[in-house]
Amino acid sequence: MKNKEKIKWCMKQKKGIELVEPNVNICTAYLKKVENSLKSMKLNYKSEIMEWAVDAAYYARYQSIYALLQRCGIKSEIHDCSLSVFRFLFKDSFDEEMFEQIEKAKEQRVDLTYYTNRLIPKEEIAKNIADAPDFTLVVEEFINKLTQEAIEDYRDKVEECK
Repeated sequence: MKNKEKIKWCMKQKKGIELVEPNVNICTAYLKKVENSLKSMKLNYKSEIMEWAVDAAYYARYQSIYALLQRCGIKSEIHDCSLSVFRFLFKDSFDEEMFEQIEKAKEQRVDLTYYTNRLIPKEEIAKNIADAPDFTLVVEEFINKLTQEAIEDYRDKVEECK
């Protein structure tokens, strides 16, 4: 399914993508959640509790994306839809590595959370953990530079997918 088609599908789903009022307060609250997720990630990693470290690494990234979407007035409670609209709207604003990084973090989270027989090499987990803070910082810096005009453009792009 092409990305635009996925956005259209997500807009038809309950708890899928919908346009809401842009909300600085929710954005800020999610950026605080990012800080907590990064702290949890580091503590769990240091304690060698890999499942929760990987979980927190994914959520730190996801929460930063959710903050960005909320700042633009785009709500999605379905992770795949949130990630799809993130790529759709911001593919020219972030390096491809960012999109690949969150997808890989999501895969690791699923593998460690839902399966007992899927092992992930320690080096891959270490890279996931090491890259999470930079990912969230890049997204937060992007949020801080958003203009009202850009927000309106992003909202229009979503609206065009209906």
